[in-house]
Amino acid sequence: MATALNDRIAFDMRGTGPWVIFVAGAGPWREIDPATTATAELLADRGFTTVVYDRVGRGESSADAPISLNRELAAITALVEAVGGSTVLCGHSSGCSLSLFAAANGVPVTGLALWEAPLAPPGSGARELADDLRVLIAAGERGRALELYMRDMPPEILEIVRAIPAMINQADSLQPDADSLAWAESAPHQPAKRAGGSLAAPVVPSGPHLPAGIPRPSRCSGQVRCFRRSSPIGGREDTLEEFICGTRSGWIPPLG
Repeated sequence: MATALNDRIAFDMRGTGPWVIFVAGAGPWREIDPATTATAELLADRGFTTVVYDRVGRGESSADAPISLNRELAAITALVEAVGGSTVLCGHSSGCSLSLFAAANGVPVTGLALWEAPLAPPGSGARELADDLRVLIAAGERGRALELYMRDMPPEILEIVRAIPAMINQADSLQPDADSLAWAESAPHQPAKRAGGSLAAPVVPSGPHLPAGIPRPSRCSGQVRCFRRSSPIGGREDTLEEFICGTRSGWIPPLG
């Protein structure tokens, strides 16, 4: 599929029913992200149509640098238009800020499911990170760019990431992640008002929805607080009704 900015986006589509588009965070693409595919398959089995795609500059969605936030917005817009203009965006990590940016810029979405949204108050350093990353990418220092973006990762995780050549080769695609986080951090936003319609808000679940050992966050940080939950996504009471922000990676929320 081609975007308005002439990027070609590769994606997988499953199921029949209300639409859910998954927006990945920094780094992953379909080939190395079985967790998102498994989640999409579960939702498809429950009567949804799901789309999992390779973001601009990753996997089969190859693209030349520089990769801008506007190119990511064009990719999301093209996907939403392809599914008829009525969809939920399900973002993970910095895919949350990309989803928020899309909603704030008029992409017609019916809901936002934000999983582990790394959003912070104004002045927390996201703008500086984005600017430093841009300098490294422009200089062709992709390895250093990857290390900069992943600087808060445990050393053993960074070692694994650096061992994947494509992660370094595709480091240009980290710029929209950094820029969207800087945008989200810049000031309170109200994408629900700009996008029109009702948006399902992130809600911190309790009780059996959190596995043992994972603390229940006391609140969602940053711009997630701008949303108020309106209705279950797609009118379904049993799926994607509650969302988490602020917990650790590596766990898929139960759909039962």
